[in-house]
Amino acid sequence: MADSNPDAVPEQPAGPSKSELKKRAKAAEKERRAAEKAAKQAEIAQQQAANEVDYSTEFYGALPLHQSQSRPRRERSQISTLSSRDGETVLIRARVQTSRAKSSKLLFLNLRQRTHTVQAVLMVDTERVSKQMVKWASGLADESIVLVEGLVKKSPTPIQGATISDVEIDVKQIHLISGIDGRLPFSLDDASRPEAEIEASENQFNRVLIDTRLNNRVVDLRTQTNQAVFRIQAAIGDLFRNHLSQHGFIEIHSPKLQGAATESGASVFKVSYFKGTFTRLPLNLEITGAFQGDAYLAQSPQLAKQMAIAADFERVYEIGPVFRAEDSNTYRHMTEFIGLDLEMAIEEHYHEVMETLDGLFLSIFRGLRDNYKHEIETIRKQFPAEEFKWREGPEGTLRLTHREAVQMLIDDGVEIGATDDMNTENEKRLGRLVKAKYDTDYFIIDKFPMEIRPFYTMPDPEDPTVSNSYDFFMRGEEILSGAQRIHDPKLLAEKMRSKGVDPDSMRSYVDAFRMGCTPHGGGGIGLERVLMLFLKLNNIRRASLFPRDPKRLDP
Repeated sequence: MADSNPDAVPEQPAGPSKSELKKRAKAAEKERRAAEKAAKQAEIAQQQAANEVDYSTEFYGALPLHQSQSRPRRERSQISTLSSRDGETVLIRARVQTSRAKSSKLLFLNLRQRTHTVQAVLMVDTERVSKQMVKWASGLADESIVLVEGLVKKSPTPIQGATISDVEIDVKQIHLISGIDGRLPFSLDDASRPEAEIEASENQFNRVLIDTRLNNRVVDLRTQTNQAVFRIQAAIGDLFRNHLSQHGFIEIHSPKLQGAATESGASVFKVSYFKGTFTRLPLNLEITGAFQGDAYLAQSPQLAKQMAIAADFERVYEIGPVFRAEDSNTYRHMTEFIGLDLEMAIEEHYHEVMETLDGLFLSIFRGLRDNYKHEIETIRKQFPAEEFKWREGPEGTLRLTHREAVQMLIDDGVEIGATDDMNTENEKRLGRLVKAKYDTDYFIIDKFPMEIRPFYTMPDPEDPTVSNSYDFFMRGEEILSGAQRIHDPKLLAEKMRSKGVDPDSMRSYVDAFRMGCTPHGGGGIGLERVLMLFLKLNNIRRASLFPRDPKRLDP
């Protein structure tokens, strides 16, 4: 049916209601917020992704095993020189002594080379040091060996705990050369701590006992104290050698295997040797004998030194091992030590030798004082001691006769005979008396009783009960024994028999004097004992790299 009113206007649809508008607006706002959240999350994700990119991978990590693959000849620097290198980029190889992470973005390392340490800093930046680099470096074990490149920067304040306290290293690269396989037997901080500090802490700190140190000597030797100790030991050898070379001495090297006990059969090491025959031609008379399969380790180069004088060497010295088979488990005895020995011809009087030895010691003392202050100060931190004193005025080194020394002890209440040998306790007591009266730690005792000296010691020309012999002392302990030697073969054989030594058992030694020998004398010094007493280390094992005593053959 057709529309009855074709001209009528159609009805318009009604607009959204207010509630609908509100609903739409609410939805639009929700969508907008969701978009903003998604954009923010995308930004965060993008930032996290950027953070996960390690842009420092080439600047840190473990190096391949060093097999001398290349030699780029890059200059390596010493920590000891860094104070004068502000603003320079340096490359150093060092041990990580300690590490301290302040946050995931900041790490402090204490790097060590021998007696010197410096602070190194790793701080996250946008170019070279990533968080991953800091995290890796913070995991380095103490005592790891690292190769570090960085910029030397002056520190506004002194850095505690570092010997180079006025600069630090801003690390740009750090690579591991050698890590730690296992656990350290003790920390180097504990091993370097003074005894007084340990006692004051009421057991807060760990005490590293001497046996623990010696059982793990390689680690113990890394302490700054020990590094300094053995630099000074080397210096004593150098000063000894240089002084004598400048005074006309030549260095010799005597054998340490001998066919007979040199001084006292009870204190020599017997070792297995080849069995066989030998031939000697003393005084044009051929003598054939047999090796019995035994030899002895030399107690000293004494006999060889004297034979060198008989061979017209005039002035000789030697630095070498000495063996003593004495079951002495004390703080000052070892079964093997380094001897500093010399022998020289005498022109008029044996005091020429004594004075030469005195000049030698004074040269050593001055050399240590003047050239090794840093090392001495380093050692003093762990082993505080009064500075070693000697007389340098016109009065010269204090000299006492044995009788005068004994009388000082008697006057102090010690019961001792005029010809008695002084034991360790009396030596120390005498040292205290001398220090109090003469203000010196170094002195000489001359004219020892003949009965307490070896068979080769020359007797006094006026009193045969006294010898032309002397001992040198540091801090009240003997560090040298010496004398004029007997160079006459008849007198020598007589004195050997009186001491229970058969001259035929040392025929080559006695024969050395039958062809004429210059009057001569000398002395033997214990290197480790000099080192121990100069620094007052209190135990000779601290002055020996790998000490040997009746209870220790390893390491």
